[in-house]
Amino acid sequence: QLQLVESGGGLVQAGASRRLSCVASGRAISTYPMGWFRQVPGKERDFVASLTASGADTYYADSVKGRFTISRDNAKNTVSLQMNDLKVEDTAVYYCAAAHGGWGPNQAHYRYWGQGTQVTVSS
Repeated sequence: QLQLVESGGGLVQAGASRRLSCVASGRAISTYPMGWFRQVPGKERDFVASLTASGADTYYADSVKGRFTISRDNAKNTVSLQMNDLKVEDTAVYYCAAAHGGWGPNQAHYRYWGQGTQVTVSS
């Protein structure tokens, strides 16, 4: 069973940067496409970014394109999300997820999910 644990959330000011990490255990993530999603209370969970198992291809939500960067280190079994120029509307719980049979924004591809880490951006 693949387990995912996110870290790096917290309170930041608008315009600042933050790096989220997702550490996997139980299995190697090297064969899994990975993604980041986020959710605001009372709203649906939204796609943020995804990358293929090799890391060669990435895909971003329009709202974060140019500001966020997803990356992975298969040797360390980790996936990261570098968030720059944070905005108040980026406030959410961020989830790491591992996909099987596909990748990208479709949440149906994602089989394993972490518990999430809260990111709060203040103005």
